[in-house]
Amino acid sequence: MKLKSISNKIKGNPTMTEGTVYSILVICGISHFLNDMIQSIIPSIYPILKDKFDFSFAQIGIITLVFQMTSSILQPFTGLYADKHPRPYALSIGMCFTLTGLLVLAFAEYYWAILIAVSVVGFGSSVFHPTASRVTQLASGGKKSLAQSIFQVGGNGGSALGPLLAALIVLPYGQHSISWFAIAAMLAALIMVRLGAWYKAKLQYVVNHPLKTAGLNNNISKRAKYGALAILILLVFSKYFYTSCITSYFTFFLIDKFGVSVKASQLFLFVFLAAFAIGTVAGGMLGDKFGRKYVIWFSILGAAPFALAMPYVNLTWV
Repeated sequence: MKLKSISNKIKGNPTMTEGTVYSILVICGISHFLNDMIQSIIPSIYPILKDKFDFSFAQIGIITLVFQMTSSILQPFTGLYADKHPRPYALSIGMCFTLTGLLVLAFAEYYWAILIAVSVVGFGSSVFHPTASRVTQLASGGKKSLAQSIFQVGGNGGSALGPLLAALIVLPYGQHSISWFAIAAMLAALIMVRLGAWYKAKLQYVVNHPLKTAGLNNNISKRAKYGALAILILLVFSKYFYTSCITSYFTFFLIDKFGVSVKASQLFLFVFLAAFAIGTVAGGMLGDKFGRKYVIWFSILGAAPFALAMPYVNLTWV
């Protein structure tokens, strides 16, 4: 849909600006699904890369470090830039980086080339997430929890599907078959053009119809806000620290301790990430019922005993 027709639709339909725009939320969820599915391919192929190039675990860890540096740690900086200089079509541009990184990774024959490839894929993700999150909030129509759930479930679903596709495609056909996922990247880039057009029209509407937010959160001190933000950052860091470790090394742990095949280990990784997606949905519902603060703390502290028990139990309990 062209920008002019989208602008006309916005002007003639208040639900496109003030109501919840479910069509855009669904597109955001699908885009997040495709983006995170591609991202999850990287840790899923670690056993394949280790076997082909005889990498050490330290080298695998460096690949993860480089990937996480560009895909996660870089996000606040790309988000800050996106806030100051909104670029509606940054979503498609970010996916083009991901597409490029995938193709380089598919044909990389040297360690340094693999590092460059995963960094480019990660950079594409860091460009995608801040802008996509903002579009999701703009399309929420005030239903921010619902909007975030749709967006997040899409991403977690994609993360869970990645290892399964790696087991079905990359394992039988080798490293070069990673290039087949370029089809998903191109599809995502095209879908994100639609998001970019809506986002651009929405920005124009917001400029001409500014919202009144006077008095919002005036009763909360800056110290309390920064304190809460610091706690959230610490909690999220701790959570993703161990989940990233499990995602990166879970397959190796299963292969080494229980002697499972590479394909079976990737299926187990799929189960872990699928549970991650299910937990997102459950957490949203439980948070609305019992309070978000309790669910946040339980989701982190409640997982600790299971993580600590994992090295000492049999395969079924793992």
